[in-house]
Amino acid sequence: MEKKKIRAGLLGSGFSASFHYDALCRVYGANVEVCGVYSPNVDRCREFALKRNIPVRTSVDELLDCCDVVHLCTPPASHEDLAVKALNRDKHVIIEKPFTGYFGRGVSDFSGDSFDRKVGMDEALGSIKRILQAEKESSGTIFYAENWVYAPAVQKEREVIEKTKGQILRILGEESHSGSHSPYYGDWTFSGGGSIMGKSVHPLTAALYLKSVEGRVRNSEIRPVSVTARTHSLTRNKNYQDDGFLRTGYKDIEDYGALHITFSDGTVGDIFASEVVMGGVYNHMEVYASNHRTVININPNTALQTYNPQKEQFDDLYVVEKIGTKEGWAFTSPDEDWFTGYQNEMESFYSNALSGTAPESDSRLAADTISTVYAAYLSASQKGVEVSIPLL
Repeated sequence: MEKKKIRAGLLGSGFSASFHYDALCRVYGANVEVCGVYSPNVDRCREFALKRNIPVRTSVDELLDCCDVVHLCTPPASHEDLAVKALNRDKHVIIEKPFTGYFGRGVSDFSGDSFDRKVGMDEALGSIKRILQAEKESSGTIFYAENWVYAPAVQKEREVIEKTKGQILRILGEESHSGSHSPYYGDWTFSGGGSIMGKSVHPLTAALYLKSVEGRVRNSEIRPVSVTARTHSLTRNKNYQDDGFLRTGYKDIEDYGALHITFSDGTVGDIFASEVVMGGVYNHMEVYASNHRTVININPNTALQTYNPQKEQFDDLYVVEKIGTKEGWAFTSPDEDWFTGYQNEMESFYSNALSGTAPESDSRLAADTISTVYAAYLSASQKGVEVSIPLL
C-alpha cells in the first residue's frame, strides 16, 4: 500500500534542525518530503540545505507555503511568534523544547539575576495563552517535541502503569551534563532561564506525562499543583575552582536547580538539573509506585560498553553526547537517537498528523511544563517558598 505523502519544512539550521532532519529520514509510516529550510543565517542555511540536498526558502512565509508540518528548530524566544504565524495558516507545528517562556524582551537593563520572577511567570503564562488560543482557532495541531516522552524506556513504563494500574507515589528525575554547546546558552534573553529551563524540562515533562497516564487509567486528571525550588550559580560563585573541565562564563542564569512538585492527588516528584556533571549526559528517572519500582537510564546505559586504551583510535567514532574523553571505559551508545526518543517521537508525530489523532506530547503537557518552570523560578527567588502552579 502506498504511504500517504506529507510535506515538512524546517525553520532553523542549527543543532536541533540537524537531529530533526535525521529523525525525519527514519520515519517509516509516512512518505515525508522535506520541502525546504529557512533560517535568517543565510550562509549556515545554505550549507545545511546543500549537505542534505533540500531547497533553501527565502522567508518564513515561503517555507509555510510549501509545507503541511513546520518544525520550529529556532531559539525558544522565537517560538511564540512563529507558532502563532504557522497556526494562523492552519499548519501543524512541531515545537522543540522549551515551549516558550519569558526572555525580558523590550526591558531596558534586563538581567536574569535580578528581574521580578512574578513578572516573569505572568509574562510566560501570557505567551502560553496566546499560543494555545492560536491552536484553538486553527485546524493545525501543536506537537510538543519533548523526546523523553517518546524514549522507549519511558514508553515501557507507560505500559507498566496502564497494565498494572499502579499509583506513582514519588517520581525522581534528573538531566545534567558539563554545559551546553550553544553559544547563546547562558544569556537569559535567549534561553529564558538556566538549568531548570534548559535541562529539567526533560525529566519534568516525562514526570508530568507519566502522572497524566496514571490519571488516564483512573479516568481522572492528575496535574501538578505546587512547587518548591532552589537555584544556584555554582560556577559563578566567587569560590569556584575552575580546573577547565566544565563550561563557565554564564551571564545571568543558574547552573543548578532542584524542584519538589506536589500533584493534585497528593503524590510528589523531585527533579534535578545542573551543568556541573562530567562523564557524559546524565538522563535518569526512578518511579516509586504502589505496586512496582522502575529505574530508567536513558543516558548512560549499559547496552554497550567499550574500553579504548588510546583515544586516537576513536577519533572518527561517535561515542555518546558530552563525553569528556574517548579514552578508557565508556558507555558507548549503539543508537543514541533511538534511546533518547527522537526517532519514535517523529514517527508518532507524523502518524498523528496523518490520522488526526492527538499526540502523547501535546500543547497542554507543554503548557503545564512551562507553568511549573516559572512557578519554580518564583519559588527559588523566595528561598524555596511553596508556590501554586497556575494551570491553563
